[in-house]
Amino acid sequence: MAHLGSRRGRVLALPAGLALTASLGFLPSGAASAAELSEVPAAATVAATGEKLSYVVNIEGGRWTASSVKKAIAAAGGEVVIAYDQIGVIVVHSQNPAFAETIRKARGVVSAGATRTAPLTVQGDDSVGGATEELTAAEATAAAATASGEQDPLEPLQWDLPAIKADKAHQKTLGSSRVTVGVIDTGVDDTHPDLAPNFDVKASANCVSGKPDTTPGSWRPNPGESDHGTHVAGTIAAAKNGVGITGVAPGVKVSGIKVSTPDGFFYTEAVVCGFVWAAEHGVDITNNSYYTDPWMFACKTDEDQKALVEAVTRATRYAEKKGTVNVAAAGNSKFDLAADEIVDNSSPNDTTPGDRVIDPSECFDYPAQLPGVVTVSATGAKDLKASYSNYGLGVIDIAAPGGDRTEYQTPDAPAVNGRILSTTVNGGYNYKAGTSMASPHAAGVLALLKSTHPYASPAALKALLYAQADERSCTNPYDIEGDGKIDAVCEGGKQKNGFYGAGLVDALDAVRKW
Repeated sequence: MAHLGSRRGRVLALPAGLALTASLGFLPSGAASAAELSEVPAAATVAATGEKLSYVVNIEGGRWTASSVKKAIAAAGGEVVIAYDQIGVIVVHSQNPAFAETIRKARGVVSAGATRTAPLTVQGDDSVGGATEELTAAEATAAAATASGEQDPLEPLQWDLPAIKADKAHQKTLGSSRVTVGVIDTGVDDTHPDLAPNFDVKASANCVSGKPDTTPGSWRPNPGESDHGTHVAGTIAAAKNGVGITGVAPGVKVSGIKVSTPDGFFYTEAVVCGFVWAAEHGVDITNNSYYTDPWMFACKTDEDQKALVEAVTRATRYAEKKGTVNVAAAGNSKFDLAADEIVDNSSPNDTTPGDRVIDPSECFDYPAQLPGVVTVSATGAKDLKASYSNYGLGVIDIAAPGGDRTEYQTPDAPAVNGRILSTTVNGGYNYKAGTSMASPHAAGVLALLKSTHPYASPAALKALLYAQADERSCTNPYDIEGDGKIDAVCEGGKQKNGFYGAGLVDALDAVRKW
């Protein structure tokens, strides 16, 4: 999730209509056999003069069905970019304005939709923008002077580590190098001295086009692109090497799976590629600090949006089936995700957004709200829900430090900034805040759990994460701005509530063998 001040947010509600098939969820009972599948007849003239868009086509059945549908795609004026036959998702480009409507009529097609509202050749505003504060030389010097012999020089500024007892966990273990956390994000600068020792090249790729590119360095952000993914990676696994900061799990591996365009859009085809890549390259945990563009809330009542969520749902389920735990940020819009209605005024964010009132039972954010995904809210330096963090009873699974405005939640000395300090491009460090920063803390704790319990399934790891969390009662009244007005209402009890879910992640418990 993008950081403090960003337009990006997230929401939760489960699409009851996303049915999967027998072997993997895409073959409903009674489905037609491959031999019965008919192709879409080629139109007399297939329009090919419209704007080129990207689509996902979700199919039922296996490879024989895929072969038939690919012929139908060509007949409808589409060009296959890549087919993920293992989950029944095909990425297509087409200039036929009627492509989606046409291909939905083909036998074997469950759903299909455009992944964007802007043409492929056009980019919009950077949707991963937000508040960033630079680390000053004076802060760095002061921190190094107070660092103990066990600490990296900037660790005294990381109030977030003792908040989840990660500093005590590190006295027992730094985590296993056999565990890899995949950062599905804007790219990771693996040349950073705090990331290079732990970087997993074999598990890294560029998925922006929807098709993995393993060209060396393709997973890095290009000059001028967001450092968001690099910051996230440092929080998870910055090495404890006498340089800079320390990650939550400084002994595990981290990989970069780049899925955002140069302007910071996370489109469905890239996200699908990211999860499938992670699933097939030994990634144990994925971190997802974004929502899938261009819809903050994708509504299953819309044929295009329904198809996008279907595609990503198949990809996340495939990853979990392969042994991957998926973690996602809850969002930065202060939304009660359990409310009856939510006003979304930012979608579609790649062309012209408009106001719409959405029903959370029909419209939802993904991947955060998808089945099995760990949804993380953010806390500040005083362990209170961060001012910007989304919340909601039954939606938030767990909480973790994401930072907040220093004037709202001031950390104890020697830390001086209420945001989260982590790595940035070109070997630097800066502060950011957001549920984007909370999610990697949870991913790091899961990496420690996986290190301690190497044979645990994703379900078992999630159960341990929740059971070992430090319970937090509702914060009511919640007046984080101190102006006498209630800013949010927390519902639920100490063991499970809308602000903190099962509680604050606990790194020390994660490394204990019970």
